[in-house]
This record gives sequence, C-alpha cells and structure tokens, in this order.
Amino acid sequence: MPLVAGIDSSTQSCKVVVRDAQSGALVRQGRASHPEGTEVHPDHWWTALQEAISEAGGLDDVAAVSVGGQQHGMVVLDRTGEVIRPALLWNDTRSAASAAELVRAAGGGDTALGARYWADTTGTVPVASLTLTKLQWLADNEPENAARVAAVCLPHDWLSWRLAGFGPGSGAEGLAALATDRSDASGTGYYSTAGGQYLPELLEASLGHVPQLPAVLDPLGVAGKTPGGSLIAAGAGDNAAAALGVGARVGDVVMSLGTSGTVFAVSDVPSADPSGLVAGFADAAGNFLPLACTLNATRVFDATAALLGVSLAGFNELALAAGPGAGGLTLVPYFDGERTPNLPDATGSLHGITRENYTPENLARAAIEGVVCSLADGLRALQDQGVTAERIILVGGGAQSSAVQQSVAEVLGLPTMVPAPGEYVADGAARQAAGILDGKFPDWDLDAVTVPPSNTVPEVLERYRRWAAIHTA
Repeated sequence: MPLVAGIDSSTQSCKVVVRDAQSGALVRQGRASHPEGTEVHPDHWWTALQEAISEAGGLDDVAAVSVGGQQHGMVVLDRTGEVIRPALLWNDTRSAASAAELVRAAGGGDTALGARYWADTTGTVPVASLTLTKLQWLADNEPENAARVAAVCLPHDWLSWRLAGFGPGSGAEGLAALATDRSDASGTGYYSTAGGQYLPELLEASLGHVPQLPAVLDPLGVAGKTPGGSLIAAGAGDNAAAALGVGARVGDVVMSLGTSGTVFAVSDVPSADPSGLVAGFADAAGNFLPLACTLNATRVFDATAALLGVSLAGFNELALAAGPGAGGLTLVPYFDGERTPNLPDATGSLHGITRENYTPENLARAAIEGVVCSLADGLRALQDQGVTAERIILVGGGAQSSAVQQSVAEVLGLPTMVPAPGEYVADGAARQAAGILDGKFPDWDLDAVTVPPSNTVPEVLERYRRWAAIHTA
C-alpha cells in the first residue's frame, strides 16, 4: 500500500513519521533539533527537515506528504523569494505593545470596543503571538525591511513551499505558489475565521501595503508536488494537526498538559470572544477550533515534587494515596501568573490548611487537582462560546499520570480518552496526507485507553473557583 509522511516542525524540533496510508501503521521516523530562541531564520527549519527526512529513510517511496507547524511565526519574503529577516516566532513578545495598540485603535481608544471589533471580525483579539502584531512591529521598528516585504507566510507554508522546489530566486511565480490552510490562516490576525477570507485592509493598516499571501486551500487540497513526485497536502497549524492525530471530532475537547496547558475543541460553529480568553481558530477538517491557554501545568507538578523531595513517579504515588478532594486542601496554581483568567501578575496560593490535612499526600493531590481545575476554567471559557463537551482527550507529558487521569474524570465528570504517547502533530499531518490520496480522511485505529467519568467530587471545582475568585477581586 502507499506510504505517506507527516511532518511536525515545532519550536524545538522537526519530527517526520512515515506511515502506511491505509492502516496508519508506523513504518519509520526521524527527528532533528531546531535552534533555541524566539527569532530564528527559516533556513534552520529547512536544514532540520532535511536531517529528519534522511533519518526517516527519505521520501522517494512516499506518495504524499503534509506539514504541521508552529503557528503564527512571521516569515517575510522579498520579491525574489529571499527571506528578509529571521522569523519572529509565536513566543516572541516584542510586539505586545503593537497588539495593545491594534486593539485600542480599533475601538477609537476604547479597549473594550476594540476587543469586540477584533473578536467579531477575525475571531481572535490580538496578542503578541499573532502574525499581524509582528508585522505592525516590523513596520514601526524596521521600516526598510517592512517596505521590502513582497509576501508573508507562516512556518508550515514556507516549508511546504520549499518541499515543492521553490525558494530564493523563485520570483513572482514562486511567491504566487505559496499555499496554506484555514487552521494556520486563522491564527494570523488578518483572516476572518467565520467568513473564510483574508482581510487585506488590516494588513494595509499595519504593514503599510498588502503583500502576496498564501492561497488558502481546502482541508484535502493539494499544494503541489515535490521534485520526486510526492503530492503535498495543504498542511495545518500544530494544534489543528494534533486534533487530526488523535481523531478529535465535534463534541471532543482536547486538553494538553505540557509546560503550559492548552484546551481546544472541535466545534461546528465559530467563536468570537471579546474577553480574549478564547482564540477563534479554524481546524484542519472544515470545522472550527476554539482554543484557550493556561500558563501553569506540569511545571506545577515539577515544583511540588521538588518541594516534597520525590521523583515525578513518587509524586504521582503520593497523589493517588490521598483521597479525592485532598482533605479540603486547595491549590490555586498561578505560579507564573495566568492567561485564563488573564492575570499576568498573579501568584499561586494554598487554601484550607489544617493540621490534619497538611500532608505530603494531600499537597500532591491538591497540586494535580489545582491544575485540572485551572484547565476546567479553560473548558468553561470554551463552553461560554457554545462548545459542546462530550469527551475529553487528554494529551501531553502530564497526561500519562494516573493521578491526573483520575482527577480529570472526578472533577469534570466526562469520559476521558488518553492516547498512547506519540507524535500527534506529525501523525495528524500524515493522516491529512493519506486523505488527499483517497479523497477523505482515513479512520486509523488509535492506541488509547478510556477512563470512565466518575464526578465523585464536584465540590472540588466549586471550592477551587471560590478561592481562585480572590485573585480577580
């Protein structure tokens, strides 16, 4: 049967998986690292991709390939196709003031009115991560570079373009071949997620002119071919590719526990949240992908384990040894401030301490329950935007903790599917690549376990929200 390749070009590294198009079975894989920093020349991604492809045995026998990539990164090209300056990545915050100014200006100086405008127009209120804010920063701080911009694309767009044989020296014909998908376009700040089209007037106002933009392809659209003849799929932003990788459908909410937390859902209706808590993205399958972020997830576990003098395995065992509810102990885990709710200067707090409940077991349990409750606040923000939550799909490094799995089932009262550890973004890209061969996404089996809902301690979330409200008072 044909083989397909899925690529995950993330902030830290590039991963390539080669899978059987029909069964989804993993055939081979490769990986290469990216340089650190929030400003990276795209050539480093291309070098890493070549290394990862080589380690994965090459693409000569691959029928189709797709790229999933980090969202928002600003890649600017001149009229020849040359990269003008290193890309500003999603986590580069130098454009925070530009984002705030974009919001104020849209409201005539009234931030609330401006936020409403952006939510209604694009689906997302500008923050420093969005591409548009970085273009505004470029125009304000590097006007000569801004004037040279003939095309703007995103990391996954640029890599797909390079895979198709384009690059420096391609000229106007090459720039016209740039392509992207709805999911990545929806994170730029100059695309209407609900309307499905670019908003050139926003680019004109920020950059000073309207450059060439990648064509937005359908979910199973073809962006071109590699020189070796492999079809290139539309690709996707990393969260949208991950949703494909775990088989998320309407009614599913994906909770990711990594250094930070992410909660996103597949929805059949777009979102428009003027509070800015929910980003109104599109998914990679024709639906929408409203998303909320929290700043505190597994680092809270790391810090608590270190305080207790145990490994993460020991931390998990301590938490399992405590009863649900941690004996009344509640941790509000705003260790690094918080994004949902938007409290950048907040700190964490521990409540309900008594001599009886102040034990290592309860403290470990309270740390896990606090992070889960924080993610539940992200879920509530999604539900306020009309998201229906029927199942939780739990992913990320923290998802493999049995104490975390138990806590999610107890606090949220929803069935919780936990996929086996894997390269979800690359797997989703591979699934998209298989889809362009057959005209539909394949139904690959997913190695996962399901934790049944228990909802034995709904008061944990109620208690958490009472204590967390102190931070917003």
